[in-house]
Amino acid sequence: MHHMQRIDNETVRRILDTADIVEVVGDFVKLKRSGANYIGLCPFHNERTPSFSVSKARGICKCFSCGKGGSAVGFIMELEKLSYVEALRWLAKKYNIEIKERELTADELAAASERESMLALNEFALDFFEHSLTETDEGRNIGLSYFRERGISDASIKKFRLGYAPEKRDALSSAAMAKGYSGEMLKATGLCSLTERGTYYDRFRGRVIYPVFALSGKVLAFGGRTLKSSKDVAKYVNSPESIIYHKSNELYGLYQARRAIVSADKCILVEGYMDVISMSQRGIENVVASSGTSLTEGQIALIHRFTSNVTVIYDSDPAGIKASIRGIDMLLAQGMNIKVMLLPQGDDPDSFAKSHTLEEIQSYMAEHETDFIRFKARIMLSTTNSDDPVARAGIISSMAKSISVIPDPVLRSEYVKECARQLSTSEEVVALQVSRFRNEGLDREAGKARTEEVTQSVPDPTIQVRTTRNADKSAFLRPGESEILRLLVRYGMMTIAESQDAEGNLTEISVLDYVRSELEPDNITFTNPDLDALYGAILDLQPQWEAELPGLQTRAEAAGRDFSEAELGVLRSQALSMSEMTKRGNDIAARAEEVKSGFVSDAAEQFIARRLAASPDDTVRAMATSMISEKYVLSKIYTKNNQKIETERDLLSIRVPRAVYGLKIARLQWDEKELRLMLAEKAGSPESVEILASLQEMRRIIAEIAKYLGERIILPR
Repeated sequence: MHHMQRIDNETVRRILDTADIVEVVGDFVKLKRSGANYIGLCPFHNERTPSFSVSKARGICKCFSCGKGGSAVGFIMELEKLSYVEALRWLAKKYNIEIKERELTADELAAASERESMLALNEFALDFFEHSLTETDEGRNIGLSYFRERGISDASIKKFRLGYAPEKRDALSSAAMAKGYSGEMLKATGLCSLTERGTYYDRFRGRVIYPVFALSGKVLAFGGRTLKSSKDVAKYVNSPESIIYHKSNELYGLYQARRAIVSADKCILVEGYMDVISMSQRGIENVVASSGTSLTEGQIALIHRFTSNVTVIYDSDPAGIKASIRGIDMLLAQGMNIKVMLLPQGDDPDSFAKSHTLEEIQSYMAEHETDFIRFKARIMLSTTNSDDPVARAGIISSMAKSISVIPDPVLRSEYVKECARQLSTSEEVVALQVSRFRNEGLDREAGKARTEEVTQSVPDPTIQVRTTRNADKSAFLRPGESEILRLLVRYGMMTIAESQDAEGNLTEISVLDYVRSELEPDNITFTNPDLDALYGAILDLQPQWEAELPGLQTRAEAAGRDFSEAELGVLRSQALSMSEMTKRGNDIAARAEEVKSGFVSDAAEQFIARRLAASPDDTVRAMATSMISEKYVLSKIYTKNNQKIETERDLLSIRVPRAVYGLKIARLQWDEKELRLMLAEKAGSPESVEILASLQEMRRIIAEIAKYLGERIILPR
């Protein structure tokens, strides 16, 4: 959250309140009106019939088929793949809201957090390297001529922000220190090192520079390639790991490729910086590099945000391929669809892109992409002696291991067939191996199984997933806990009842006040950590609501006045008898009151939902959004003259207590279950008498509450 220092809270509030969800989404999606909402084709997945719905009143959008959506901020974050703060900036720009940002003074620079200063220093270094490349003689003669010789265009140099580090040993460090950056920071980012004599020298000197960007566009690290051919100089030098740079979580070129990956719904994976730049320059822009490391979970998760289709391109060197196969198993385990492509002998993606046209490359890819399982079987068969039974068993086992990590059972069985055919063995043999690996894997997983997975995914029937008691309890209470939170997110600040003190003053009790007054005395907390965090975020909003209420009431008064003035104006223009005038006048006054109270209660209904749907916290934002946009089906209850269908909002005084007592009953039922287990363990011992007594008492309480709630309660199961 450090970046927030630069945008003050007042401005954030203004941006969130100004952004109109219909206008923001309308920039990207063609919207049609449909009842109270707008509807269009979802920008997050390909669909033929529109299921992306935008609600102006609630300020959120939601796709009912893929589930994505959120507030205006959430929508821009998801679509443009920006961070929370960057999305705020994006909206501020759209609505011409000035964000008062300034350059930090030297004192503030020193005080800014380490992370911020490291990012600022990297930004400075990026400009320095770019300037050296294009504006100095040394840079032009050495760096620029190297890039030109490699066939890189000026547009690509700009797009990837390539640079050059001068030969002089402290060119960068002295420039940075003159700007007020500390030696500590130069060392922490790895831009410079310290000699025995206590002088700084630049890590990248005399190299061309490839900056590595985060998705947000912040520069996290640099790679430098030497232009000398001597053997004792390392060809590549990279930034070291630091607070801001974890190479296992970044992919080179992803920042530039993210749009292309989404529109092609596919990511192409290559090895080096030049591979990415040349392919991109040729027009194949959905390319990223894992820069020399084998793939990690973090990198895979990054790609998965944009697409589940990955094509890995290899130079045709069997040894290198065998080494990188491990990364592919990880891709499979994340449910990705993997294709593999071998380049012609002697080519790498860089040389291949340079020597072929875009059409040639595209048709080569279409012909030569193969399914990973087929590819792996081929490679393994070509690198082992297939007559050797031990080696063959090894291949079958290795293939089965790859298949065993694939989450989708249908896909798994397809691959079992394919693999048996490739290795000319029976399907049963492969299937048996696969299920053995799955069992081992699931036994390991079971140890650390998380609640959600246990409650939501359907485990293989062959495996009993064992979890801890606490996880079971949270899972048992989850429906009850989420129902309370759903009501709080949607209606938390609305009035549910009024209470009168001795002097006859009325206080309004909100849904949130009521829930707190019921849960706190019994020390009831939420056992699911994500739900507990959401509850915390809701409690934090109460003071903000109280601060905004007076202004709201003033605006409500005005709305009421405007209404009655307009109506009375119409009334005066009609020739009516005195008694009719009075009757109509009273009627207008009553309706103006309704306008006034409706104004406040609408604002109260939207307050928590709108704030949380734009929360900087990813988990809170996602949960709140799905609770706001759930299609909630109500039983239709008609009034006498069949006019009004009551909505959930009308029934809060029944709904909320029912949810609270539903949770209380669920907690008691859990305790009762525990007691029954204890009773079974201690059967026949002296304690069993006491346990039995508590059990009976507990059942009595459960029955009481159930009766109090009436027959219509649905117990959380």
